[in-house]
Amino acid sequence: MRSLAVIAGPNDLAHRVADALGAVPVVTTASDVLGFSSLDSLGADLGFTVDDGSDLAAVGSALVSGRNVALVEDVRWPLPALPPGVVRGTEARSPCLVISDRAVKPPRPSVVFRPPSLIVGAGCSRGASASEILGLIERALQDAGLAKASIAKLASIDLKRDEKGLIEAAESLGVPLAFHASDELAEVVVPNPSEAVAEAVGTPSVAEACVLATGAELIVEKRVSANATVAVGRLAPRGRLYLVGTGPGNEDLVPPAAREVLARCEIVIGFDRYVEQVRPLLRPYTRVEASGIGDEIARAERAAALAAEGCAVALISGGDIGVYAMASPTLERVSENVDVEVVPGITAALAAAALLGAPMGHDHCSISLSDLLTPWEVIRERVRAAGQGDFVIVFYNPRSRHRHWQLLEARDLLLEYRKPDTPVGIVTNAYRPDQRVGITTLADLDVGRIGMTTTVMVGNSLTRVIAGRMVTPRGYR
Repeated sequence: MRSLAVIAGPNDLAHRVADALGAVPVVTTASDVLGFSSLDSLGADLGFTVDDGSDLAAVGSALVSGRNVALVEDVRWPLPALPPGVVRGTEARSPCLVISDRAVKPPRPSVVFRPPSLIVGAGCSRGASASEILGLIERALQDAGLAKASIAKLASIDLKRDEKGLIEAAESLGVPLAFHASDELAEVVVPNPSEAVAEAVGTPSVAEACVLATGAELIVEKRVSANATVAVGRLAPRGRLYLVGTGPGNEDLVPPAAREVLARCEIVIGFDRYVEQVRPLLRPYTRVEASGIGDEIARAERAAALAAEGCAVALISGGDIGVYAMASPTLERVSENVDVEVVPGITAALAAAALLGAPMGHDHCSISLSDLLTPWEVIRERVRAAGQGDFVIVFYNPRSRHRHWQLLEARDLLLEYRKPDTPVGIVTNAYRPDQRVGITTLADLDVGRIGMTTTVMVGNSLTRVIAGRMVTPRGYR
């Protein structure tokens, strides 16, 4: 997946600079004022290019004025949220946006985007010229009605790494040149194998095998000239699933990478409380699917299914999505045709530690006291082991209305290994308006003050309270 750090357009740059400075950007481009990116940057992070002669101004004007604009795609691409005036369909009607690797000529005004979806496999004799290879490629594309601007890569056998004609052809096309080993290509089943090629280079196919080896669908079987062979394949677009940690609840602590993802996605899914916290960061036309507590598996399945359909989806969770959150159940359900990016967030433990002082200055561990997914017998042994190991312990999910006794038992277990005056930090609703921070001792721990939004941090044998702050020395003497 391409990094979202690559930003297209001056308006996007203005927003990034303003965020860094804590300022408000003044943007006058009509599309940005209405909450969506300019057309020339649509799909830039997917590698789209815009055909010369596209009517960017006319179609952009239609969008800004509220007219419906048709969006026609050969297949679904993981686009960001688009205005409601953009209507997906199968027929290109003026005004329209077209995303296609085919040599289409839609009615005007229109904007044609070329996705990087075509793979060209090429074989050649020693000394074959770039002009011959390029000419064969162009004829193959023209006969198949395909656009040269959608070529993503040229591929050949590794025996041709130093072939000047291939290197120059790739440079002329402006695409990377990839190579495959002959034994790899020999394993690929192709429609047009050649015994002569097999004797010469160790594989019965180069061009067709190179296409199929990349996972592309072969759409143009091998074409042959005097000294070259080419074949063309199409790569299916991959859906995008972003697993996003939004931090402890304060908008200022949402990481920049998470902000970019949330502005990039068509659909945002999450627990309703977390969704409300990030709504100001979403584009106006983002589709939001919020649900209540206890629907975690349904959310994971929904996000994975939408990404598999080719959508750009963000599944969000407070704190870090990989810590007692949605990343693991979702990754268990994601299909292979989806690109996944995990965007880290500030965990509840780190947020609580910052408010308390420096309680995690030495070895520490996290234990969830919820026995909904882990038997209490297992949790009890982990608490005991952490006590014996003299770890600073962060308790997640310490207490709820229906689970009110686990924290008491954990405290009693730890009193077998820790002194009664061991410092214990209690942080509720970290970095939210109703935040509460306190420090007590293990013996005086009052579980009545603690709920599901509380993080409990138990110090080790060296932890001290210094000037009202909980501090665990790093252990150096």
